[in-house]
Amino acid sequence: MAALSRTVLAFALVLFALPAAAQKTLDAVKKRGELVCGVTGTVPGFSFFNAVQEWEGLDVELCRAVAAATLGSSSKVKFVRLTPQRRFEALAAGEVDMLASNATFTLQREAGLSLQIAVVNFYDGQAFVVPKSLGVKNLAALSGSGICVTAGTTHEDNLAGWFRARRLDYVPIVLLSQEAMYEAFFASRCAAVTEDSASLALAIVRRGVAADYFMLPEIISKEPLGPYVRRGDEAWLDIVRWTQYAMVEAEELEVTSANVDEQLRSNDPAVQRLLGVRAGNGKALGLDEKWAFNIVSQVGNYSESYERNVGMNSPLKFARGINALWNKGGLMYAPPMR
Repeated sequence: MAALSRTVLAFALVLFALPAAAQKTLDAVKKRGELVCGVTGTVPGFSFFNAVQEWEGLDVELCRAVAAATLGSSSKVKFVRLTPQRRFEALAAGEVDMLASNATFTLQREAGLSLQIAVVNFYDGQAFVVPKSLGVKNLAALSGSGICVTAGTTHEDNLAGWFRARRLDYVPIVLLSQEAMYEAFFASRCAAVTEDSASLALAIVRRGVAADYFMLPEIISKEPLGPYVRRGDEAWLDIVRWTQYAMVEAEELEVTSANVDEQLRSNDPAVQRLLGVRAGNGKALGLDEKWAFNIVSQVGNYSESYERNVGMNSPLKFARGINALWNKGGLMYAPPMR
């Protein structure tokens, strides 16, 4: 009995040792009146503090959508810049409420950390960019060359694995941040730079040097990207997950920020459930029934956010590809919202 008591006491101590925010994040966010969102902050198209001192990007807008769902206002967000090396530690410690920082969904991250991914909001893959002047046409031709990569990312491991599997040599130039990585690349300290293809393309386009560089044809990994939350707070996990699903569902139902007020009068039961005309979803999530209406009216549906940040209305002009809706040949799919 004494041994059992000690076991129960030890388990209780572990529970109480968890950050309070890890158990009741929604309560903490509501009490604070602000969502604290961890972002990379240096990746145009995803999370970036732009020239006019405003936050922009696909991940930034997902954070704003969560704020709209939980607090009724997409502006009630504090963004915290986190390096790839510190981001998971900061989330686990309760420094941020969620992490939206181009983090890849992997087995060891989800099973090995006290965290879990909520949902995938962008499907990508790791690519390589080289100067056209090198005349390099494929990845194997970089054997023996220096390749710039950011420390603490899946890109570092994927790079090593690809060359090791083919018994090819390369020189890893490992930098502590994405800014340092691109500075080294453009200063010719390495022959190539590698990370997710969308981020690579954005970095080159934003610098206005796309004509001088070439993206190699090889995509060496699957990089499903999405927000992470702390494990053990299922209510908060549901909110972050269904925020993304609400944006995808709104796109499929053709509900936009421009027509959402008009759509409140729709006779479509799916639209009525999405916008809270038919009650139930808000209560299930512990939110106001207008949670999804607030998301769409203040941030937009997934298509609006995608096109504005990485799609045809952005400098990158990325086609939807595998990020298209499931009924248009892509992987984006929202489960039934009922």
